[in-house]
Amino acid sequence: MGMELLRFTTAGSVDDGKSTLIGRLLYDSKSIFEDQYEAIEETSKRKGDEHVNLALLTDGLRAEREQGITIDVAYRYFATPNRKFIIADTPGHIQYTRNMVTGASTANLALILVDARNGVVEQTHRHTFIASALGIPHIVFCINKMDLVDYEESVFIKIRKEIESFSSKLEVKDVRFIPISALHGDNIVNDSEHMPWYRGGTLLYLLENIHIGSDHNHIDCRFPVQHVIRPQSDDYHDFRGYAGRIAGGVFKRGDEVMILPSGFTSRIKAISNHNKELKEAFAPQSVCLTLEDDIDISRGDMIVRENNQPTIGQDVDVLVCWLNPRPMQPSGKYAVKHTTNDVRCIVKEILYKVDINSLHRVEDDKQVGMNDIARVRLRTTKPLFFDRYARNRITGSLILIDEGTNETVGAAMVI
Repeated sequence: MGMELLRFTTAGSVDDGKSTLIGRLLYDSKSIFEDQYEAIEETSKRKGDEHVNLALLTDGLRAEREQGITIDVAYRYFATPNRKFIIADTPGHIQYTRNMVTGASTANLALILVDARNGVVEQTHRHTFIASALGIPHIVFCINKMDLVDYEESVFIKIRKEIESFSSKLEVKDVRFIPISALHGDNIVNDSEHMPWYRGGTLLYLLENIHIGSDHNHIDCRFPVQHVIRPQSDDYHDFRGYAGRIAGGVFKRGDEVMILPSGFTSRIKAISNHNKELKEAFAPQSVCLTLEDDIDISRGDMIVRENNQPTIGQDVDVLVCWLNPRPMQPSGKYAVKHTTNDVRCIVKEILYKVDINSLHRVEDDKQVGMNDIARVRLRTTKPLFFDRYARNRITGSLILIDEGTNETVGAAMVI
């Protein structure tokens, strides 16, 4: 059986040490090649750095290396004997909020770095809010640069209390805290000798052992049909299968199901995956379902349970992060991608913007520009089958596309 995959994202203010933390994690877990290390060692010497600058492992763009900041989302893959990982290293600047939303949208866990010298700042609030809005189940606050505050426990406790006070106002399921020094490797892969007062385990231990099996919704059965398989061959002359990725719940052979939007019902005849028959399948597996009845089903339809259906409607309230330099147009028309469904919509009403530092609603300013987050009411050309984002991150998310340029202009969460 394949190892479990954990996707996590990093966030924090500029110079809090996100890239250094990832570099240290990769280096100390022996996940980089010797020639890679020699290359960044050489670059560090050339730049006059006192230490080997492990941040260079992730800061790939030339502009990033020159400025010493992260601009784009850098993805890195590594594995340990216990688990596989995909890291999204996201930018800290306010003008790159959209990049953080992109990198964090599929994450199981968010690492938010806080500089021990500066404590909680505006960006800490911003990134905690975004992680909460994106429904990331686990948030780990890494209090970094503990070496610069003499590894004082009191500094760690003060910051932890302040974050706990703020995060208690948000929908965050699991919050953890680790005091670290990314530069020197304290509590990253190995226990710190400088902080005997902390006994909570290292960051790598937490990443390897945190439980993510229940992060997916295994209650509400949702199967957006992506493709109808009709081989038209002699061996499979009458075969009709429905391929897609399960967005929620558990499907078993013999289950009674309903097809939306038609409302027809049938039973699951077979479930297959790579020519292998399965007795059951669950999120987020990609499978092919065959039904006992020959029903007209096409891409964009959804297979659900009759007594557990999503919301069906054309008026959708969403929290949208605007990704485009051109502001959102009131009454503007956009294309929408939701699961496997392609529809068009009109911006019916911009209800308010969110001040993500104070969490207050801004109702007197309805101009939604790049990196703004706003609550918006959309009206779609045909009904969508959706759940609240907090309940299902797949059926509760959609993207807005400018039909003229084909650019993705907004990432939205159903509320």
